[in-house]
Amino acid sequence: MCELCNISNIDEVYDLLQENLKLPLYFGRNLDALYDSLSADVKGPFKIVWLDHASSASVLGEIYYEGLIDIFRAVASERDDVILVLEPVDE
Repeated sequence: MCELCNISNIDEVYDLLQENLKLPLYFGRNLDALYDSLSADVKGPFKIVWLDHASSASVLGEIYYEGLIDIFRAVASERDDVILVLEPVDE
């Protein structure tokens, strides 16, 4: 499981995901590489919980925030062994 909370920048997101989900060493630390790794390289089952995700929007900026949400939702819908929880309320 990877729990995201009190995010201050995109590198923190990448660090937490890499540490908790064991992203491959060749992970490119960009949104395209994140999608590729989560959809094919990370062994399931796994869960991503993003606490206070809405408050991270202003810190991350629209491109990264929306990109992360889109990637997490896409991977969760494509893989039966992935759970996404957006708290406090799933949009």
